[in-house]
Amino acid sequence: MRPKATLKQIAKELGVSVSTVSKALSNSPEISEPTKIKVQEFAKLKNYKPNNIAVNLKSKRSKTIGVIIPNILNPFFAKVFSGIEKEANARGYNVITCISNEQLNKEIHAMDMLSNGTIDGFILSISDETQKEQEFKHFKEAMADDIPVVMFDRISDEVNCDKVIVDDFDSAVYAVNHLIKTGCKNIALLSNLDNTSVGKLRTEGYLQALKDNGIAINEGLILRCESNDDFDDKFPAFFDIKSKKIDGIFAVEEHASVTAHKAVLKAGFKIPEDVQIIGFADGVWSRRLTPSLSTVSQHGPEIGEAAADMLINRLEAKAGEELGYETRVIKTELRQRESTRKL
Repeated sequence: MRPKATLKQIAKELGVSVSTVSKALSNSPEISEPTKIKVQEFAKLKNYKPNNIAVNLKSKRSKTIGVIIPNILNPFFAKVFSGIEKEANARGYNVITCISNEQLNKEIHAMDMLSNGTIDGFILSISDETQKEQEFKHFKEAMADDIPVVMFDRISDEVNCDKVIVDDFDSAVYAVNHLIKTGCKNIALLSNLDNTSVGKLRTEGYLQALKDNGIAINEGLILRCESNDDFDDKFPAFFDIKSKKIDGIFAVEEHASVTAHKAVLKAGFKIPEDVQIIGFADGVWSRRLTPSLSTVSQHGPEIGEAAADMLINRLEAKAGEELGYETRVIKTELRQRESTRKL
């Protein structure tokens, strides 16, 4: 391994001050462009690496963001994370990720572990269990310790912080209206997220669309579950296309929509001729199934970029500058594929 040069060694060999080297390496406007280029190229040649610990102690910042997501296997959260990392890296921040696995105690542990100076702020989506228990003390404690929090997708109105959401209610209304306009009269609702804020909003959107179109609510067409396991247990007994005359399906999450897609075909019905399906979240399975699934795309990378932008803006606000809390709404998009008829 090549030995690493120090600021003093670089300054001595170039015949400039240590201050000039330091400012040139940090792209200070006080240093001329030719000097910057000379110092930066020489530092790279000499294998110079900044002492991040010393820099962080001096600035009292780690330039690191803590990200807590409920489920790494969910393609939506993976897409959001890619957006967070892209924006954070572009602005000189690193990212540490923890997975709560939908558990409150793991969420609390992650925040405790990272709140010791490791990170400057959190970006997170609340776990299923946290929303079920309505336990938000750990978020409030972090903010009381001047560690800002940005919530995305699954949020709580009880916590005053910056938030990034999609228009879940309006998106559900739009999706169900599309099914109605293309001829569906008996539309099933499949929810495996009934504990979460987003699941509830999408269900309310489904109900509102039926109401707006003068269609009576049929509880026999509604399956509301709190998890994938709960959904998988109840779905077989619920899903009877023939007797319930199901001709449309609105699923609030990809697991539910993919399960329904397979069940429709297994029962001998055609998609979209006999049954149309719209799911929520535009994961890889939606595109790879045959026929491919029409979905409400949440634009995960845009959500991640917006969340990182909001957090970094707050971290870099000038001393004494008061920033009010903001909720950004990312518009969704209905991506029509083969599981729905065209208008």
